[in-house]
Amino acid sequence: MIADSHCHLDYPNLYNQLDEVVKRANHNNVKYLLTICTTLESFERIKIITEKYKNIYGTFGIHPHEAEKYQQVDSKFILNIKKRYSKIVGIGETGLDFYYNHSDKKIQKKSFIEHINAASELNIPVIVHSRNAENDTYEILKSESKNSNLKVLMHCFTGTKDFAKKLVDLNFSISVSGIITFKKADELAATISSIPIENLLVETDSPYLAPMPHRGKDNEPSYIIHTVKKLSEIKKLSNESIMFNTTNNFKKLFNLA
Repeated sequence: MIADSHCHLDYPNLYNQLDEVVKRANHNNVKYLLTICTTLESFERIKIITEKYKNIYGTFGIHPHEAEKYQQVDSKFILNIKKRYSKIVGIGETGLDFYYNHSDKKIQKKSFIEHINAASELNIPVIVHSRNAENDTYEILKSESKNSNLKVLMHCFTGTKDFAKKLVDLNFSISVSGIITFKKADELAATISSIPIENLLVETDSPYLAPMPHRGKDNEPSYIIHTVKKLSEIKKLSNESIMFNTTNNFKKLFNLA
């Protein structure tokens, strides 16, 4: 059994053939899927998806790229949304992206903190995107977690070994994507090998980042088996052990039976 901890099933190339996508995922033993919100519009589709499929859960949040456009989404706004939808089990995708800078840095930081505050009050995980912003991301997470039992899932981790250690020291979770299957991922593999299995989850980030041998195609949850296989090589554990541990970590983090 595998849990895809981060996918975007609301994106048209998956949403328009979702029955087949879910069927292929089930065939490859992907039993839990978490479809991630990025905008208010995407949440409308996420509501439909999570209501239709028993094994698909969702999140609510605004991607850092979109933070400037949706400045009205504060912690109070998020809390009101969550109260109405029981299958929303996480807050995000939020965080900081200083690579593209599609939104002003100060606005990104404010949005990030609002999401963290909501997640902390709800006692559910915040799903974090961080690109070219390790120090700022860490300082905000460290500061905001001081007076709470903040649950954090760092999605699609590609950071440094030092950053990974800091996250583990705060007892945060780290999600591994298909990037670890790429040819030039040796440094990332070395970092992932240093992370305790208790802190690891797996994801596709579909329709992005298709793992080898599907690189260049649209990604989908069924392809997560290639990430599991590579992670088993990196951690020197069996495929079964990786599936069991990462799925158990997922269920524990998101409080799912």
